[in-house]
Amino acid sequence: MTMASKIPATVVTGFLGAGKTTLIRSLIENAGGRRFAFIINEFGDLGVDRELIQGCGYEDCKDEDIVELANGCICCTVADDFLPTIQALIDREDPPEHIIIETSGLALPKPLIKAFNWPEVKTRVTVDGVVAVIDGRAVADGRFADDPDAVAAQREEDPNLDHENPLEEVFEEQVLAADMIVLNKADLMDDATMAQARGIVDANKRDATKVVLASSGKVDPIALLGIGAAAEDDLDARPSHHDGVDGDHDHDDFDTFTLGFDAVADPDALEAKLKAMVTEHDVLRVKGFLEVPGKPMRHVVQGVGGRFERYFDRPWRDGEARRSELVVIGLKGLDAAAIASAMDARII
Repeated sequence: MTMASKIPATVVTGFLGAGKTTLIRSLIENAGGRRFAFIINEFGDLGVDRELIQGCGYEDCKDEDIVELANGCICCTVADDFLPTIQALIDREDPPEHIIIETSGLALPKPLIKAFNWPEVKTRVTVDGVVAVIDGRAVADGRFADDPDAVAAQREEDPNLDHENPLEEVFEEQVLAADMIVLNKADLMDDATMAQARGIVDANKRDATKVVLASSGKVDPIALLGIGAAAEDDLDARPSHHDGVDGDHDHDDFDTFTLGFDAVADPDALEAKLKAMVTEHDVLRVKGFLEVPGKPMRHVVQGVGGRFERYFDRPWRDGEARRSELVVIGLKGLDAAAIASAMDARII
């Protein structure tokens, strides 16, 4: 089968809260009648990203075209979850014209790209491109990239020191696998911050990888789709920390749990408590939905570090349970009980 006759697939990767789901919603807005299918992988149990895409309200955004993989990180469950899912999509009577795969924020892209070489998939689907969405402000703040020279110097001074940083490793893996990097949240950066973020990205990416700037994940689909990378055919050009290592990374470096609340009458007050909690417990990511009494619409909460975004996205559906639930993600060792107590919430 020629490349032109294969269904193109775009892998959208990027760290927690970088804006992957927002970028995908923008693609849906500008679908232009194209038949997309979406495979959404979440780290945690709430299914926030799938719900956000389902709630987009566009005709081209049909529930049957959105498949959620919630049994663990997609790069660790390729055989069990991903391959049967993509086969079911391409075997439909009306297969999609383009498949969009959103990985979890903790996923390494390379094991997923490798899966496209499986015989059942290779003849029918190709990886058109790997798009890494980067939170420019977070990168500029140095939260996901350490100074390798400084680490090396410290190790020489004290061989007992271990400065392995799982966040930095995830960032590097996603950038090195990418054909295009979307440096997102440009509207939150001044010139100096932008230069710092761009310098870190340029130092880690492959030479051929293009970088585009974006605000709120808005990128013209012409730039994102039709890259024609056939990434499954040039795996050697996409280096990984795990090349030559039996097995893949595990996620014991991270903890995640879900907090349940009663209806939240004052979202502003809750946000203030969330910001204090994030600072005290070094939480990486908070996301979910709230029920606000007297409001017919669902209230979305998205937090990255101490930065939060909140908005009403869609009306509650008839018969839908109106719940207030937030997923919390952080490095291993999060004190879930203390966080729940501080937030006057329950762990569910």
